[in-house]
Amino acid sequence: MIGEIYEWLGDMENTKPLALVLFFVTFVGIVVYVYSGKKRKQRLESYKDIPFLDDDELDPTHQKKQQVNNDESTGK
Repeated sequence: MIGEIYEWLGDMENTKPLALVLFFVTFVGIVVYVYSGKKRKQRLESYKDIPFLDDDELDPTHQKKQQVNNDESTGK
């Protein structure tokens, strides 16, 4: 039984349609994942501006550094 499956997969005429179906199912899965769920959609929408942000804005400690700089400049 297993030998027949390997023999069937070993034939190039059978692997091309199998690969096509596999890639199509993967593509449909990705599309369904991306366009389902509002929270996921909001999160993905927020990622679209990442290339336009400065490197400092992407740093998770940016707010803390900015707050420390503001405190130092105001003399607190």
